[in-house]
Amino acid sequence: MTSDAIRFLMCAPDHYDVDYVINPWMEGNVHKSSRERAVEQWQGLYHLIKEHAVVDLVKPEIGVPDMVFTANAGLLLDNTVVLSRFYHKERQGEEPYFQAWFEQNGFTVQTLPKDLPFEGAGDALLDREGRWLWAGYGFRSELDSHPYLAKWLDIEVLSLRLMDERFYHLDTCFCPLLDGYLLYYPPAFDAYSNRLIELRVPEQKRIAVAEVDAANFACNAVNINQIIIMNQASAELKQRLGAAGFKVLETPLTEFLKAGGAAKCLTLRTTEPIQPLHSAAATVESRTIQMAGHLLDSGLINRALDIITEGGGSFQVLNFSLGEQKQSTSNAEIRVTAPSHSVMEEIMVQLIDLGAMPRPQEVCDNPLAEVLQDGVAPDDFYVTTIYPTEVRVNCEWVLVQNQRMDGAIVVAQTPNGATAECRLLRDLKQGEKIIVGVEGIRTVRKTESRDLRTADKEFSFMGSGVSSERRVELLVEQIAWDLRQIRDRGGKVVVVGGPVVIHTGGADHLSQLIRDGYVQALLGGNAIAVHDIEQSMMGTSLGMDMKRGVSVRGGHRHHLKAINSVRRVGSIAAAVEQKLISSGIFYECVKHHIPFSLAGSIRDDGPLPDTKMDLLEAQADYARLIEGADMILMLSSMLHSIGVGNMTPAGVKMVCVDINPAVVTKLSDRGSVESVGIVTDVGLFLSLLMQQLSKLTSAYRLAQTV
Repeated sequence: MTSDAIRFLMCAPDHYDVDYVINPWMEGNVHKSSRERAVEQWQGLYHLIKEHAVVDLVKPEIGVPDMVFTANAGLLLDNTVVLSRFYHKERQGEEPYFQAWFEQNGFTVQTLPKDLPFEGAGDALLDREGRWLWAGYGFRSELDSHPYLAKWLDIEVLSLRLMDERFYHLDTCFCPLLDGYLLYYPPAFDAYSNRLIELRVPEQKRIAVAEVDAANFACNAVNINQIIIMNQASAELKQRLGAAGFKVLETPLTEFLKAGGAAKCLTLRTTEPIQPLHSAAATVESRTIQMAGHLLDSGLINRALDIITEGGGSFQVLNFSLGEQKQSTSNAEIRVTAPSHSVMEEIMVQLIDLGAMPRPQEVCDNPLAEVLQDGVAPDDFYVTTIYPTEVRVNCEWVLVQNQRMDGAIVVAQTPNGATAECRLLRDLKQGEKIIVGVEGIRTVRKTESRDLRTADKEFSFMGSGVSSERRVELLVEQIAWDLRQIRDRGGKVVVVGGPVVIHTGGADHLSQLIRDGYVQALLGGNAIAVHDIEQSMMGTSLGMDMKRGVSVRGGHRHHLKAINSVRRVGSIAAAVEQKLISSGIFYECVKHHIPFSLAGSIRDDGPLPDTKMDLLEAQADYARLIEGADMILMLSSMLHSIGVGNMTPAGVKMVCVDINPAVVTKLSDRGSVESVGIVTDVGLFLSLLMQQLSKLTSAYRLAQTV
């Protein structure tokens, strides 16, 4: 079908009415549209277009009042039309009528699968230079339809995600114009789509409209050469369009705005005077993932689907098997589609964190790239999380060793098979092979039973505000029980402490924990050691008498005198041996051979000779001491606690105690289900903890005598 004339398809509003609600504009307007005014306004548009183009008519049918919006009939280019698959059942009755018209007029009709929504030229607009096709998705059309458009129309497809439900079709907020200009409303799109638009359309040719014009459907316009026909435009917009060489013709279409449409919605362009650049390409990417576990009651499946849609993708649940018994797990297979490779990677990283994995038959080997420079990973390297991770190597799952957050995965081939190891960037060596992308990665998430989750509810609580005293006591009871169990089986507890432990009177309690064998390593900064030693030597902390709670004359110098004394003998251990230090936390560490590590900072006085001022050395020492830990007690030390949290793998129970709720929340954000946060005074916490441990010891002794 060829013609030099520009042709449009329209449908008279003989049966038009707002009979139902399928978009925000219809709300409150059901049966409130005037048929007489609608006919009058449609005739105005019809005759205005006929002055500049040829208009063909399709017969209106009873029962499909929205058939008047012919833009949604399909998408046409040359002699091919992709027939619409309407999202809402209210409009699906239009499909056979439009298909019959296209076939009768010599078009080759392509039909999409029935379960794949696509709403024609309402969601797909040809660049007026013929360079590509803009295609919308998010409300009515599915992203998976875009590769079909690219194939059938032999054109590059650029996918744009719609975010504002008022602008549910692309043509309600986006109008390509002659000479490469674009009339559009940027807030209707997500950030990725706006970047894509800005990359393809030069700034001087982008005409962004204000909300008042967008709400009057100024972007829902018909462009015929230098003529733009629309419902209404502000004086400013008409001036800007005039400066670009366009003439705006306004024609009132308020009756159709009640149904969510205007000039463009009421027309379907059936001929194009331009020859498109043929390039059957769509950046759309699809992958199939699998998930297993208590997907419904844990909320995992909902979180996964939210990640996909909020990340700019779409999904199709291919299979879902619901566990039939209380302990049974569910299984799901989901097809994930994203508008580009970069968006897909961002979505997949988050899905992997939830335990999603690719179908093994689809991925034999995860992509690898070589390290070209010591300490520098290849582009697009996979960044590790706290969760145990497996990667595909030689068509098998290989467990990553030394798991920690924010590292890279090094894969090596050895005589005993393939190995995978988590490595910090600074430790990467030239020539090593690094996992890139996310195609063959899965995190191993523990599938807990419903009973276990209920029993562990107290421990998995993460406080977001100041807990009641009774709530704190309940949590302390659980922590004391776990500490006792870990000690009795020869496990490992690491304490991360800040100077607040000393200031709040918690030093005696922490010292007792060390004496009783509940602590196997201690981490902190220069300050906790300085003030612990100050208290041991002079009875003060920051110059405050710890027994009387009053400041001591000249006390502000005490911590420096303590530092100087330790520096004179060379180390904390030497100060203990020479009886300069006779009590306190670090005294007990030395006496009971408990290793400790002090990480320095730019604010440290002295520092103590044991304080590691080399940051990388301190990090490595921290990592060494937390290796194999069963529990980490984080006591009012925000920076050190967050640092330790980032280098601790999943599976280690973490207790964060701080008077500042923000610190507790920060630690919970790492996503570990084994974390508990307590917003309270650390001195009070340690006192309650010792009381509970004392009760457990008394109960044990009583049981032994019975």
